Amino acid sequence: MIGEVFAEHPQVERAIIYGSRAKGNYKNGSDIDLTLCGGADLTWDVLYKIIDELDDLLLPYTIDLSILANINDPDVVDHIRRVGVTFYEQAVR
Repeated sequence: MIGEVFAEHPQVERAIIYGSRAKGNYKNGSDIDLTLCGGADLTWDVLYKIIDELDDLLLPYTIDLSILANINDPDVVDHIRRVGVTFYEQAVR
């Protein structure tokens, strides 16, 4: 379901899951941390549209969605690079 939302947006080349869900030490109620990778056309407007579409899925989890290129905290970027796992990758066209 989540991947299908990403697939509707060609600006999203890849989504990376990180945090407790990627490390496997999550608890009930833990959110899902996802960051998106793409080109310059992956904008805030696209991100907000995706957030709205994910919210419409009525999932039992909170999804914390970001754009990797817009994360300014080097510790968070390092964490994503170390423990992040590809959650979605755009199909080759």
